[in-house]
Amino acid sequence: MFLSAAVYAPLCCLSFALLSAAATVTYDFNITWVTANPDGAFDRPTMGINGQWPIPAIMATVGDVVIINVNNQLGNRSTGLHFHGLYQNGTPHMDGAVGVTQCEILPGNSFKYNFTINQPGTYWYHSHVRGQYPDGLRGPLIVEDPASPYKGKYDEEVVLTLSDWYHDQMPSLIAKFLNKGNPRGAEPVPDAALFNDTQNLNIAVQPGKTYLFRLINIGAFAAQYFWIEGHDMMVVEVDGVYTESTQAKMIYIAPAQRYSFLVTTKNQTDTNFAISGSMDEDLFDKVPDGLNPNVTGWLIYNPNANLPAPVEIVEFDPFDDFALVPHDGQKLYEKADYSITLDLKMGNLGDGANYAFFNDISWVAPKVPTLYSALSTGDAAMDPVVYGVSTNSYTLKKDDIVEIILNSNDPGKHPFHLHGHTFQAIVRADEEAGAYADGNDTFPSIPMRRDTLLVRPNSHFVIRFKADNPDKLPVK
Repeated sequence: MFLSAAVYAPLCCLSFALLSAAATVTYDFNITWVTANPDGAFDRPTMGINGQWPIPAIMATVGDVVIINVNNQLGNRSTGLHFHGLYQNGTPHMDGAVGVTQCEILPGNSFKYNFTINQPGTYWYHSHVRGQYPDGLRGPLIVEDPASPYKGKYDEEVVLTLSDWYHDQMPSLIAKFLNKGNPRGAEPVPDAALFNDTQNLNIAVQPGKTYLFRLINIGAFAAQYFWIEGHDMMVVEVDGVYTESTQAKMIYIAPAQRYSFLVTTKNQTDTNFAISGSMDEDLFDKVPDGLNPNVTGWLIYNPNANLPAPVEIVEFDPFDDFALVPHDGQKLYEKADYSITLDLKMGNLGDGANYAFFNDISWVAPKVPTLYSALSTGDAAMDPVVYGVSTNSYTLKKDDIVEIILNSNDPGKHPFHLHGHTFQAIVRADEEAGAYADGNDTFPSIPMRRDTLLVRPNSHFVIRFKADNPDKLPVK
């Protein structure tokens, strides 16, 4: 098994009844250019599917076989699809991370994704090619669960995406970002924030009912604060992991993270209530004049009633996701078999541009996807050198408990995602805490698990996971 330390890091027990109910769900996706203007400010070329944008949600049930036939009709761009949060246990070649698990889908070419989903929850899918997905190629992926511990406790589901939006296309933005004219690496600031790829979203509700909201940040850069005026949220899932029901009045959601929560509506039909998202402006090196960091929608109890303006808040006070307790009660992995320390920094290379580094190595895509090397190099597959020094790879033994210590030497906030696993989050330090010092922390007995975690400025986190998703068998 290998672990590639790129900057955006790369059991199901079913009853016979569930097995017999498993279906094959097929999607035919022709990826094309369309024109979109979701914030009403600027028409721009956008990556759509089958001539439409927003792109469709992928919907499945635990145990289903999912087939997605992708045809790249973009003409001028290669592409690929990653199914964010799916373990792909047994099908790592379907993960969609170009340069790691597959080659690009060239213009005019096709690729068939074929995998079985044995995990419930809230996920999303997106292009995993050269920062491409903010051009529109990202959408929800929902896996329903007949055995959910919250089955029967809500009346309807609502899928709600948050995202940032750019008027310029990614190639031009990336060229300006990775440029000697931007030596400090200031990230492009979004032009707008969106709900379900639009603004002024209305969500019709009925009084006295309970709704399961599946909230997904499909944005490129901006984390967002999220809240619903006059309503509490009961968090029941995070990144595909069921949690004990936990009350929240406000959620901080970084790109790629997901939360599911229950909302019980009021027994009235007189008033509608604002739903608010607000981009975290601390992430922006400079806030442009005229930027509106907020997006507003409404819970519509009465379509004939007014849409109240959101109430201005004095400070953001989101609930602490670190305190979430997984519903399955999985206990702390007490001892790690293997510990990896990743020191994150930003720095300049010879071209004058600013790059991200782990342990003084800035990731460079290999000429041959990493998985292909793992499957074709025999006994040498356990030698990290096979994958190239600039892929910063580590080889692991199956079922080892692996600890990753991430020390951030950067004043920004950064989310990190581990492909193929959820992990136990056992330490997440406050801002300016510096590097991790072993022995100074008390670990939670039942740690929160997820697949995407944010490190705070000049701080650190520590995660542990079981290496139970090998790229090839046997593994030494």
